[in-house]
Amino acid sequence: MSSECERLRLVEALLFAAAEPMSEEALAQVVGDEADIGGLLGTLAAHYAERGVNLVRRGAGWMFATAPDLGKLLRQERQVVRTLSRAAVETLAVIAYHQPVTRAEIEAIRGVALGRGTLDRLVEAGWVRPKGRREVPGRPLNWVTTSHFLAHFGLDDLTELPGVEELRAAGLLEIGPVVLGDGAAAPDPEADAALPETESDDHLQ
Repeated sequence: MSSECERLRLVEALLFAAAEPMSEEALAQVVGDEADIGGLLGTLAAHYAERGVNLVRRGAGWMFATAPDLGKLLRQERQVVRTLSRAAVETLAVIAYHQPVTRAEIEAIRGVALGRGTLDRLVEAGWVRPKGRREVPGRPLNWVTTSHFLAHFGLDDLTELPGVEELRAAGLLEIGPVVLGDGAAAPDPEADAALPETESDDHLQ
């Protein structure tokens, strides 16, 4: 780009058009490595600070979001087309608090075998993804949350996950103390052998 003003406009356009948060590395690939991406983002964030939309950081990326004080005014009652089952919500909570975590560990923590398609539905929602394999016999997949998960729930990073009281209010405390405990013992990888039959899992509706 030939000028700082043009670079600023390009970054603004890229973020406006993006369907999910964009990292500084992704922006640099388009704008050019010579551009001061951090400085450009800071300028844009300051410009939009008092406007109806703000430029905010979500996880490792940046995105435009409605100004917090306007959120309630813009809410509309609408039918929820896609809802997660209780099993999927609990599984998502386990992954968020224990990542990276394997399927067997998820089942051991919840005390019930995962229903068919539970992880698939979380992947379809864009909230979890596989990340490498555990170096143990069978080399099971590790599961982690995504940047889309952070953006959807308005989190900058995983340190902003809700605490015990918020989980209790949301009805997720029934999963078990291992989900919330610091330094809890690692789940027994053989525990799934003693699990009850696979739970029924409601599909996304």
